[in-house]
Amino acid sequence: MPGDSLRKIEKAIALGVDSIVMDLEDGVALSQKEAARATILEALLSLDFGRCERLVRVNPVGSDLLAADLDATLAGRPDGYVIPKVDFDEQVQAVAEYLTLEERRRGWPEGKIRLLPIVESALGVMNVREIALASERVDALLFGAEDLAGDMGAVRTAASWEVFYARSAVVTAAKAYQLQAIDQVFFDLNDLAGFETECLFGRQLGYDGKMIIHPRQVEPAQRIFAPSSEEIQRAQRILAAYAEQQAAGVGAFALDGRMVDMPVVRAAEKVVTRAAEAGLLNI
Repeated sequence: MPGDSLRKIEKAIALGVDSIVMDLEDGVALSQKEAARATILEALLSLDFGRCERLVRVNPVGSDLLAADLDATLAGRPDGYVIPKVDFDEQVQAVAEYLTLEERRRGWPEGKIRLLPIVESALGVMNVREIALASERVDALLFGAEDLAGDMGAVRTAASWEVFYARSAVVTAAKAYQLQAIDQVFFDLNDLAGFETECLFGRQLGYDGKMIIHPRQVEPAQRIFAPSSEEIQRAQRILAAYAEQQAAGVGAFALDGRMVDMPVVRAAEKVVTRAAEAGLLNI
């Protein structure tokens, strides 16, 4: 949500989303940056976000806006900062070091404020491993297709094959280092069928969720990225059968005509974990 609109932030809280990103970057005009910082601080201090994570997207590291973004919003103790246009691990480290110094100065627990870098340039893709490992504060890698395509001179298409390599590289790096992976924005607000198709493909690639920019995208994204009841039931059956086979001293086995071995078991465990995280299952 644009950081200069308290009304839109309040509206977002009512949507039942996992995170709200209050924006200070592209969604706010240069003349409104100062007002947006004040509005975000007011929201952080006065609004009840419930279970929703409170994030602030700042301006890029190296811009003359970042220091003011951090200084003006930190008193609200957001859950994390989204860092756009990350090319190098040093950019993440710079924000992490600032937060550590401020947490110590203010007597806050260290490391509680998380960081979510957006990888959206050719350099960022080439350095995605280092970015993922830049700080223990990093919780997720976000993939930005639009800026990447512009950086590369690629032509954006509905199928997104022009960014497929980078999209895969980001999710692979996230999973390699136990981070969440959040998929690209879909900008055509009137094409919900296209949005669902892109969500399905993102989930197939291994993404955990999606950046969304309009309330009408909430329900499809949550439905597609959360395990279906059929997936949950099958995962539970696999795990129950696996426990029985292990007790009987059996390794790989067949279930419903399909071979089950450790990769299948691990996949089932991940489905159950995701279902619990989505509030669909108690474990």
